[in-house]
Amino acid sequence: MKKNVSVMCVLGLTMGISFASAEDSNMSFFLTGHGPGDGANLGGLKGADAHCAALAESSGAGGKTWRAYLSTSATDDAAAVNARDRIGSGPWANAHGVQVAADVDDLHSDSNKLSKANSISESGDKINGRGDSPNRHDILTGSNLDGTAHADSADHSCQNWTYSGSDGSAQVGHHDRQGGGANPTSWNNAHGSRGCSQDDLIGTGGDGLFYCFAID
Repeated sequence: MKKNVSVMCVLGLTMGISFASAEDSNMSFFLTGHGPGDGANLGGLKGADAHCAALAESSGAGGKTWRAYLSTSATDDAAAVNARDRIGSGPWANAHGVQVAADVDDLHSDSNKLSKANSISESGDKINGRGDSPNRHDILTGSNLDGTAHADSADHSCQNWTYSGSDGSAQVGHHDRQGGGANPTSWNNAHGSRGCSQDDLIGTGGDGLFYCFAID
């Protein structure tokens, strides 16, 4: 009898893990539970994409192509990159299966479902927002409200996500849709950070986090 109970427990545990993995495999959007740890120096877009992929893999959502929602400014050697153009066509759902947007236009409209409750980590955890300690609601994007790169000469992406000095700035959004800045309720364009280092990002209510989307 004890042997049968043990076998049933093992089978139940195995099935539970399988179900969790199956749920996670349908995830196509998450907010990074942690950043690389070097402020806004993400290793450029390539490094940010790799971080998305690694976190997804660790949570059972590997096998997809992941892209960080980040814009970069034009340089002498490369054209600007718009975050909205690099994340696929949607729809996108979080780790709990909640669809946050049907397509790119929906994502950048007032009808998207991005919020503190839905913009969760790769493991399905809520990210601290305003009123929590510590506040981590500033999310790196480098983007305008419509998901495009800034066209002026100012630094909005900490030298295209390769710099972690105390100067410079990165445009951030608020995943909890509240706070300060020109657009306090915006998930992708609330205000600029006061610098690019990890301490600077933390000091303005962030932690070097960013959004990840599956393009397939």
